[in-house]
Amino acid sequence: MPGIRPSARQLKLGASGARFYHEAMVKRLAFKAVSKLVLQPWRRQTHGLTLGTRIVAIEEGSVLLVRHSYAPGWLFPGGGVDRGETIYEAALREVGEETGVIGLEEPVLHGVFLNDKQFRGDHVACFILRRFERKPKRSLEIAEAKFFPVTALPEGTTGGTLRRIAEIFSGAAIGRHW
Repeated sequence: MPGIRPSARQLKLGASGARFYHEAMVKRLAFKAVSKLVLQPWRRQTHGLTLGTRIVAIEEGSVLLVRHSYAPGWLFPGGGVDRGETIYEAALREVGEETGVIGLEEPVLHGVFLNDKQFRGDHVACFILRRFERKPKRSLEIAEAKFFPVTALPEGTTGGTLRRIAEIFSGAAIGRHW
């Protein structure tokens, strides 16, 4: 794609790395276009205000983060709440679908946050999960899922994710916005 250049890391990977980079960029741009033009208006028409979930799975001072195949950044696993589903059920379903983490307890609600910067009218219910088991899981949606120590988060961790970690682990005041 004209104007989009691979990083030094991708150049070291050679032609296959550059091809992968360009394919990923095309997917990302296509998803953004479809999301803005089709998915978000459709969801708004069928759901009114939107509600999503994020789940903070904590294991020995580390948190589970995911990196999507279609968008940049590391964030907590989660997704939309379906009709007839509680936010608790949605949070557990999403973390299981995306990462293979199976909750062994009901997650604890940390807070509900306005996510207007991402999608006007969107709200995110954030939960904490401390007891769970892990099963191997592959997903087309998730490029990577890993536990990171809260003191060594990956580059590209999203702002909302960083704020929730500060609230949960450092006692920062709980905000209202994602």
